[in-house]
Parts: sequence; structure tokens; C-alpha cells
Amino acid sequence: QVQLVESGGGLVQAGDSLSLSCVVSGRTISTDTMAWFRQTPGKDREFVARIAWQDSSTYYTDSVKGRFAIVRDNARNTVYLQMNSLKPEDTAIYYCAARQFRRTTYDYWGQGTQVTVSE
Repeated sequence: QVQLVESGGGLVQAGDSLSLSCVVSGRTISTDTMAWFRQTPGKDREFVARIAWQDSSTYYTDSVKGRFAIVRDNARNTVYLQMNSLKPEDTAIYYCAARQFRRTTYDYWGQGTQVTVSE
């Protein structure tokens, strides 16, 4: 059984930092594209960042560029999201996802971790 377990969320003030972790069990992520998404009540899930398996190249949504960093550790089957200079609009449930090689959709999802940024 494949499981993705996120951790590291919490309540912080604007300008603070948080580091999210996503530990994957039941499969190796070494050939998966890994990503983070986020969702707020009443809105669709939004892409935040992804990291390729081939060369660890990264891609970010514009609103987090320069503030967030996605990193993978294949040896630990873990992906991280370092979030700096947090803003209230970053408040959301953050989800980790894995996309298998040659797939076009994300096959595996975590349960999410809440991030709340106060003014």
C-alpha cells in the first residue's frame, strides 16, 4: 500500500518560514515526479511546485517563486517544501503528490497538512 504522509504544517506569522516534509512508503520515488499542491476552502486545488526525477529540475507557480524551494531525497523517499517569507495568502492545506514515469496525472496523494499564516 502506497502512503504519502505530510508533516511540518502549523500556525506562523507573516514573514516566518516553515519546512514541510512528505515521506513516501510502499514504493520508491526515484523515478517519480514529486509535487506539492495546496487548497483553500471553496477553491480548486492549486499547483505549487514540482521536482523532476531525472535531474531534480524544479518548477514553481509564480506566486511562490523566490520564496519556496522543493527538494527531494530519494535515499529517504522524502520530498520537502521549504517555505520562506510566508504570506497570509499562503494559508492552505498543503498536499504532496507523486506522478509515475510516463504518466500525465498524479497517481498518489497525501492527506495534507495545514499551514496558517497570520498577519
